[in-house]
Amino acid sequence: MSTFVWKFGLTFILLLTVAIGLMAIVFFDGLYHMIGYWERDEYSHGYLLPLVAGYFVWQKKNELAQIQFSTSWLGVALFCLGLVGFLAGELSTLFTVIQYAFLLALGGLLLAIMGWPAFKIILVPFFILFFTVPLPNFLYNNLSAFLQLISSELGVWVIRLFGISVYLEGNVIDLGDYKLQVVEACSGLRYLFPLMSLGFIAAYLYKDKFWKKAVVFLSTIPITVFMNSFRIGVIGVMVEYWGQEMAEGFLHDFEGWVVFMACTAVLVLEMWLLSKIGRNSVPFSEVFVLDAPVTIPEASEVKARSIPVSLHLSVMLLVVCAIASQALPNRTEVIPERNVFNTFPMEIGEWKGKRDIMESIYLDALKLSDYIIADYAGKENRPVNFYVAYYDSQRKGVSAHSPKSCLPGGGWQIAEFDQKTIDGVFVAGKQLRVNRTLIQLGDVKQLVYYWFQQRGRVVTNEYLVKWFLFWDALTRQRTDGALIRLTALVRPGQEVAETDRLLQEFVGDVSSELDRFIPE
Repeated sequence: MSTFVWKFGLTFILLLTVAIGLMAIVFFDGLYHMIGYWERDEYSHGYLLPLVAGYFVWQKKNELAQIQFSTSWLGVALFCLGLVGFLAGELSTLFTVIQYAFLLALGGLLLAIMGWPAFKIILVPFFILFFTVPLPNFLYNNLSAFLQLISSELGVWVIRLFGISVYLEGNVIDLGDYKLQVVEACSGLRYLFPLMSLGFIAAYLYKDKFWKKAVVFLSTIPITVFMNSFRIGVIGVMVEYWGQEMAEGFLHDFEGWVVFMACTAVLVLEMWLLSKIGRNSVPFSEVFVLDAPVTIPEASEVKARSIPVSLHLSVMLLVVCAIASQALPNRTEVIPERNVFNTFPMEIGEWKGKRDIMESIYLDALKLSDYIIADYAGKENRPVNFYVAYYDSQRKGVSAHSPKSCLPGGGWQIAEFDQKTIDGVFVAGKQLRVNRTLIQLGDVKQLVYYWFQQRGRVVTNEYLVKWFLFWDALTRQRTDGALIRLTALVRPGQEVAETDRLLQEFVGDVSSELDRFIPE
């Protein structure tokens, strides 16, 4: 019985090239932004992953050549869903949505023209591409803050193993003469993301039971956390014995490379140990291999692939979407008139304020349009720090930063987090509800109220903020909005309820002034 080898005709190749080219045009902004993130240490592996995925697909080329492609309407549906995701990302100004929509559209296109029997052969290499997409900022910041605290605690445990007296305040390791702050760069994310990608690839190459593959991939998380914590602990020990220069410069960066290589070695050792588990244990050289393309039988009959209807349909949809993608940026965004915060009153009732100025390094990071930061004191002479960040346009890559991500820094820890309704205070016709956060650094406590006031709404949930950005961009052509944050010190020996009362009084007086500066 003869076998067939299916070859692509010139027309098929041209149509597929046109489809890929149109996708590049449609998703250009999101892809350009994604590649820009690959300059960062956390995502620098992004440059290699498309090449690795392409190599794994090339490995399967002869296997794919022996399968007749068939139209998959599920693939067409996923492709259309990806295009809808692109429109949602454009209108909601979320790069992450555009990037994942691109992968969904790409996967849908491949499935549509190949059919499931062929697509499942390259499914795992295709999923490698998902590791190229950077996390949304609010997820990245939350994960980084969490890992900073975990790494600090485990690092202190390592330091104490050497009999060194050390005190931990949040993410600040106090060695007495020197304090080590476990900042974002030391959270371990620069190891976690590359190692997870490496673990996924290793699990794909690991020819053993599925549960072992899952263990190999999932173990990259604890391996990274423990090895990064060990690194922090070692730095603390070296600082104690040889001085603070051990925590800075080349040695600090060199230790980072050593840790990543050590993580990789632990991963390989783990796979070797797993290969010894089970009744039919197999030598490691046989379970962790790089396969060569299968051999095509010499007597195979060559046939040309027919062009599926799904490819024609996909190209037509992409042409429409490409035209729309060029039109969308030209949509006129409504920027409402408002008073600038330079004119915000420094006397509000019995409150008197003193304006402050934010350093340029923070302004460059926040990319806000206008802001106010000031300390107000009332009849009790207790200061309340008042901060508002306003954005005329929260387009792609620019939006209000959630304090929940920024508060656990400099050793501060979130002791309490809940929401509170402010009696008698109404914004946009509704009673004001705020996020209430008690943060602590040693014995020092501060109470923080914050909320997002955007286009006539008060929102406390960061995810809802993104949803309303999309909805208002679509229906009102507006993405303006503000973050309001109030902070007050809880005095030693004083009940937190007293500080609650202070902030509520200030909210009641200042909320009416905000209407002129934050449009509905």
